Amino acid sequence: MTNNLRPRHLRLGVNIDHVATIRNARGGDHPDPVRAAEIVAQVGGDGITAHLREDRRHIRDSDIARIQAATSLPLNLEMAATEEMLDIALKHMPHAACIVPERREERTTEGGLDAAGQHNYLAPIVTRLSDAGIRVSLFIEPDPRQIEAAMQLRAPVVELHTGRYAHLWLDGDTAGIEAELKRIADAAALAVKNGIEPHAGHGLTYDNVQPIAAIPQLAELNIGHYLIGEAIFDGLENAVRRMRDLMDAAR
Repeated sequence: MTNNLRPRHLRLGVNIDHVATIRNARGGDHPDPVRAAEIVAQVGGDGITAHLREDRRHIRDSDIARIQAATSLPLNLEMAATEEMLDIALKHMPHAACIVPERREERTTEGGLDAAGQHNYLAPIVTRLSDAGIRVSLFIEPDPRQIEAAMQLRAPVVELHTGRYAHLWLDGDTAGIEAELKRIADAAALAVKNGIEPHAGHGLTYDNVQPIAAIPQLAELNIGHYLIGEAIFDGLENAVRRMRDLMDAAR
């Protein structure tokens, strides 16, 4: 019997932010994140993720339209819940908009969005994006309270933050890893039960991706920093292909 909760294909979204980070470190136009998007499309990636931060440390505004023109892969625009970012999303109309927490002093997104505590603030932003035909995702902790908040906000997608799992993996905390995997799996199952598509991401590597990829309810993983780092040594094509193979093997 076919398990309807088990996606036939676990999608891989590749975050190309850190190609832009390298470019911006020196200025100019090289390396071009658009070229990275084209390579991802050529080697079997399922989507492009880009986080337009308020301080523009990664992707620039002009990159968004260029990425959309260069590849037919769906663009997942990660964005803070601000009027400025909402206006940009409505201008460019990405396939999806993932609302993430953002603090100017952080190096990277450090935790999930408090969708439960910020319901009244988030509700009009989610509504405006959804009404425009943009698929809204909320980057949240794998917590039932946050899943319930996503239901109340009518977000069709959640992305479960795997950062704690990644840190436990680095620490070699076997008991902690198992507990966190269960927390993520339970959150994914709860999301599906309530009509929400669960994704996951943050801190995933060749070494730790397979236990996450094996969670049957997950439909997509978004991976960026690690793949761009590996691309320095092995090329982006090989890095994406290897991650794709590991994800497929886990299913």
